[in-house]
Amino acid sequence: MSSQHKSRIQKSFLKYQHVFVLLAPVLFVTSVYFAAPTGDVGTNYWLEYWWLFPAFLLGATIVNTVGISGSALFVPFLIFIFPLFAQPLQPETIVKVGLISEAFGLSSSSVAFIQYGLVDRRLALTLVAGAVPFVVGGALLSFIIPEVVFHSLLGVALLAASYLLFKADLGHESSSESGDEDAVAADGGVAADLPNDPDKLGPAGVATDADGNVTRVDRDGDDYRYTRGGYLRRFGNYSIGGIFQGLAGFGVGELGIISMLSTKVPVRVAIGTNHIVVALTAVLASLVHVFGGGLVGGHSLSLASTPWNMVVFTVPATVIGGQIAPYVSNALETDTIKNFVGVLFAIISVALFLMAAGIA
Repeated sequence: MSSQHKSRIQKSFLKYQHVFVLLAPVLFVTSVYFAAPTGDVGTNYWLEYWWLFPAFLLGATIVNTVGISGSALFVPFLIFIFPLFAQPLQPETIVKVGLISEAFGLSSSSVAFIQYGLVDRRLALTLVAGAVPFVVGGALLSFIIPEVVFHSLLGVALLAASYLLFKADLGHESSSESGDEDAVAADGGVAADLPNDPDKLGPAGVATDADGNVTRVDRDGDDYRYTRGGYLRRFGNYSIGGIFQGLAGFGVGELGIISMLSTKVPVRVAIGTNHIVVALTAVLASLVHVFGGGLVGGHSLSLASTPWNMVVFTVPATVIGGQIAPYVSNALETDTIKNFVGVLFAIISVALFLMAAGIA
């Protein structure tokens, strides 16, 4: 296949990515309906949790806009709100539903951010590779820890996430990270010294010079200049976040955003790149949660124990929310959403500590 033909395929995929992405939940729901080991169940079983769709749609839109893990909202929702309408769930089931839903939602949003030209794939893959062993370890740990410890660790993670979100500056940047107001041409193109990749949509592209300085242009013509230095600092944050990602379904996204901003990665690139990291680690953690219980002598989870009548609604909701997020990010001040989520995390963490202490 010629490089020109590959270029056309890549550009066509990016242009129509929403069509391909939205087909994924359709295929998922169809496969679950016909192939999941649910036994002889009727329509009531499949429609029992229809009300999860709007809840997870709203949650997915919020977390994908800020660039954090979906389970940071989904897990507390399933702990506190879900039992008001149905029976309480076991911690390992809560995390599994959150991770499966998050994996689809963040994958959807990742493709949308790639379409915008806001994902540094080289940086994302190195971060995922470093986080993998910690994610697996955290996921296996979740099978054997007591419920009171689980709630306590969730509270710690959310309290830390709340603090980090308030500390982070996620506000919109100017149109040119370089400070050159003439970088974007009047006709929507870019100046001659900025990259313009024909495989991408609009005047988008990326170039790295001999000193490792990256110049990235998104599809709207905005440019961002940064370096990929600071791997050691990011590795420290992503390793700790990876443990919580496997254990509770979130953590790597919250710590990841902070580590990238502290190493001078532009905020919109940091949010877009973080989606790839969180999506891939969520997929990995989901697989361990489904199949890994027997490896540590803990709960023996299997495909049959997965609440399929829940995920058939949560997965489509998170995929749609992931597609909406980039547009919300452009339309709203991200700091407003970030502060709302930070306050919510702080309130939830207090409730989790009360549960762990046997008060709530």
